[in-house]
Amino acid sequence: MDTNFQPVIERGPRGKYRQHSLEFKRTLVEMAMQPGVSVARLAREHGVNANQVFSWRKLYEAGQLVGGAAAPGNDLLPVVMTTPAQQTEVGAAPAGIITLEIGRVRLRIEGQANAATLAQVLERVLR
Repeated sequence: MDTNFQPVIERGPRGKYRQHSLEFKRTLVEMAMQPGVSVARLAREHGVNANQVFSWRKLYEAGQLVGGAAAPGNDLLPVVMTTPAQQTEVGAAPAGIITLEIGRVRLRIEGQANAATLAQVLERVLR
């Protein structure tokens, strides 16, 4: 009787997980969201799993893939138009309400908005 013994090869401990920057994730997700782009091919070209790109895309759409500088192309925000509030005094400008929602952040501005202040607030929020 002839027996062949195969050596037992033990695997070492798992390596550390790769840590990708938020900018890398955002860029990859934005590329994957372009029409006609194959997510599998894009992921393979960048050395990540396609399932990971889909996971990042869900986070991106939920507004949870934020941090650092604002991603390019995020200049447009949803706007809801409502009827202006009633004038409180004769000749006074009508008071308005601006509600801005980005991900889990909600900003509500009531009254007459100062253009310079509004520009500063929007610059900070859109970072």
